[in-house]
Amino acid sequence: MIILGIETSCDETAAAICKNGEIISSIISQQIIHSNYGGVVPELASREHELLLNHVINKTIEQAQITLSDIDAISVTQGPGLNGTLLTGICFAKGLGYGLGIPVVPVNHLEGHIFANFIAEPSLQYPFVCLLVSGGHTQLWFVEGIEKYMLLGETRDDAAGEAFDKGARILGLGYPGGPAIEKEAKGGNPLKIKFPRSFLGKDNLEFSFSGLKTSLLYFMDGIEEPSRQFKIDIIASYQQAIIDVLVEKVRRALDYTKATTCVIAGGVAANQCLRNKLKTILKGKKIIFPEPKFCTDNGAMISYLGELKLKSNKYSELSFSAKPNLKLL
Repeated sequence: MIILGIETSCDETAAAICKNGEIISSIISQQIIHSNYGGVVPELASREHELLLNHVINKTIEQAQITLSDIDAISVTQGPGLNGTLLTGICFAKGLGYGLGIPVVPVNHLEGHIFANFIAEPSLQYPFVCLLVSGGHTQLWFVEGIEKYMLLGETRDDAAGEAFDKGARILGLGYPGGPAIEKEAKGGNPLKIKFPRSFLGKDNLEFSFSGLKTSLLYFMDGIEEPSRQFKIDIIASYQQAIIDVLVEKVRRALDYTKATTCVIAGGVAANQCLRNKLKTILKGKKIIFPEPKFCTDNGAMISYLGELKLKSNKYSELSFSAKPNLKLL
């Protein structure tokens, strides 16, 4: 079975081909234009998808060394995401699917991130704890099977990825903020500044990052122009505050569920400091991370999950529409 996956939930135009559970091609085109604005501009994102989609899909098919007629079905992100960008991908997928006479499978973007870990570790077994951490979401899930999820905790305000992006803006760094902060934090002392770590009370599995962001803003407003080294220390300390909370909540979730395996999903999962801290704190547990290219938004996770849903007949007809606020449960 050959599935074309299309992902346009935000500012990555991505496509991939999954053949019998194996990703044989994957193309991701990140829209650089948004770096001029310090964040994603929805209308620009939709227009960029329109410009890029045809090219990205053609390159994906070429890389897989197949033709359009070889494709058995198309899977496409239905939500959550930006309404305009989702519609761009869905309309393209429906038109192509209708023209080829093949099914079009809507996929939940969050579910796709979770199942990207099966691409990294095909032998992954249920149940497991998943930390889903990105620009729009910070959630802990207990996963017992496909569409068998229990929400353990989530952020009450900003997502961790959003805290990285907003922190980077305060610090005068680039967009996206996560990679910019991680790069600048190298060589810094992560214990130099004691930024707050919220919601670390006993048995709490929820998150909050708005107070941390505000703390950074007030701290920067209250100092003169810092030396180069002091600024690196500030950046490293801010990153460490985010990572400490994420790692502690994963540890508690594993204790609570008695699970022995955890997977990390979403764009923030690419952060090497987070990976290292999890490995240090969770010794004796099995920890799975997708490849960095499959942490950010990508078509591979959409095509892989689309194949699973097609095989289990868990998909709708072409009447489905974009759902910007789509939940996992």
